[in-house]
Amino acid sequence: MPNFSILRKPIVTEKSSLLQEQSKYVFEVSMTANKAQVKGAVQDAFGVNVIGVNIIKVHGKRKRYGPRQVKSRKYKKAIVTLIQGDKIELFEGA
Repeated sequence: MPNFSILRKPIVTEKSSLLQEQSKYVFEVSMTANKAQVKGAVQDAFGVNVIGVNIIKVHGKRKRYGPRQVKSRKYKKAIVTLIQGDKIELFEGA
């Protein structure tokens, strides 16, 4: 799988902003990506050294709109831990 198709988008929330203080960054990744592929894609894209990768599958939630139910999409996110001192500039300006 090519590196550009592994990382979908960065996830910028209050919790992910607090994780940046610990050199951890959160990305939405492809459903078929594994830890080694995510590590290689982040290192190639941003030129940083990755210590570890944690991957979480987020399941879609059911919502009710009147008589019908809609299910939100499921996705996979990765929490990437960098070596102390490295940072990704993409998140710093957000």
